[in-house]
Amino acid sequence: MTADTEKLIERLAQGVGPVRPLSPPWIRTAAWLLVAIPYVALVVFVVSPRPDLLAKASEWRYLVEQLAALVTGTAAAAAAFGMTIPGYDRRILFLPALPLAVWLGSLGEGCIRDWIQFGPDGLSLQPDWFCFPSIVLVGAVPPHLTTALGGLAAAGLGNFGLRLFHPQDASVMVFVWQVGTVFILTAIAAWAGRYLLNWHSIVGTNRRSVLIR
Repeated sequence: MTADTEKLIERLAQGVGPVRPLSPPWIRTAAWLLVAIPYVALVVFVVSPRPDLLAKASEWRYLVEQLAALVTGTAAAAAAFGMTIPGYDRRILFLPALPLAVWLGSLGEGCIRDWIQFGPDGLSLQPDWFCFPSIVLVGAVPPHLTTALGGLAAAGLGNFGLRLFHPQDASVMVFVWQVGTVFILTAIAAWAGRYLLNWHSIVGTNRRSVLIR
């Protein structure tokens, strides 16, 4: 054992107090939702709910898509919180997989139905630049994989809130612009995680500061 290592151990052992363990992922997810859901409701209220919201609430496909988006965001948040607990079962990583598959499947089914009903016109794609900033706005209250899951959680919740006031319902438009925005935000979060949660750099900095004292 080197002198530096012995000095590091002595420094770390000084004034050591009890460490409070992190709360289970479900409790932290519930706390996140307690903040995020009222925020989403506030944004929807300020922007103004879509005029056909009550009518849309009776359409099963709209309800399935909305529920799947909300569950995807919630499951991704739980997985992100679970990934921050050392030794936690890493199978929680796959928690968002099923609701995400249901979400994408319902949109894919809508695209096929629109194509059968309207032909090529049913799959026409037009710019919808309102989606990206709106999803970022609605989902703003939120190692690489952890931030990717956090991005998916925020974007999934953002898409859920967006469709409460944005009247775009064409399946191909929702699939490309809204779900595309979700995956772009998730990819950006995953990329940023290398810099925001670089634990090796943090540990190295802390070790150097302890040795300097």
